[in-house]
Amino acid sequence: MKRPLSFSLPVTVVVLAILYIYLSTIFVFIDRWFGLMSSPGIMNAVVFTALALMSVFNYAIAILTDPGRVPPSFMPDVEDSDNPVHEIKRKGGDLRFCQKCSHFKPPRAHHCRVCRRCVLRMVLLVGSLTVDPQKDELQSGDSFRTIYVISGLLLVPLSAALGVLLGWHVYLILQNKTTIEYHEGVRAMWLAEKGGHVYKHPYDVGAYENLTTVLGPSIFCWVCPTSGHIGSGLRFRTAYDSMTGASVR
Repeated sequence: MKRPLSFSLPVTVVVLAILYIYLSTIFVFIDRWFGLMSSPGIMNAVVFTALALMSVFNYAIAILTDPGRVPPSFMPDVEDSDNPVHEIKRKGGDLRFCQKCSHFKPPRAHHCRVCRRCVLRMVLLVGSLTVDPQKDELQSGDSFRTIYVISGLLLVPLSAALGVLLGWHVYLILQNKTTIEYHEGVRAMWLAEKGGHVYKHPYDVGAYENLTTVLGPSIFCWVCPTSGHIGSGLRFRTAYDSMTGASVR
């Protein structure tokens, strides 16, 4: 299901930034370093265009894809032996219930203020040696200087921020956690250590299995992951499933 299209200032700013970076890279940096009609220039332009298209495609999918919703008929079954994990409220110990949506929350689901509904498994959110120095010095006072400054102001903070976010989300994927679960897990770990116990995230089934859970079972699909392997989103594989299978054997 696709979200209804509407104007969004943050999305517009991101799209304009991507467009500016792409055009300046192709028609200024690559053109001046190699020349767009040369073999190195064409190769760099093709590779950069492919990366840009992939980024835009993934960004569009992230914006337009519906994040999922809790089925109105969902009801937790505490006696279901196939589902050993039941999330409860911090206070009272009752099953998690959304007062705004008026229904129980499946595991890993949280209410989103933007979507105005509960979302399943919710996750909160660098020269070239071929440049002629003399030519560069002669053109330093023209419009290229402005492009360099603007590109630097855009690329340096964006690269730093996106690099940190990339590392952060790689860590979360390897641990099979959402951002919300990470912060809740810190408190759970503290409480477990205070009680003399060792806390383990119930959905952490090993680094490789965590990767396949998020990106898909085939490594060839990881470049462009799909969601067909996730299922309904109402139940997820846990570490207890492996323990149960080992005890049966």
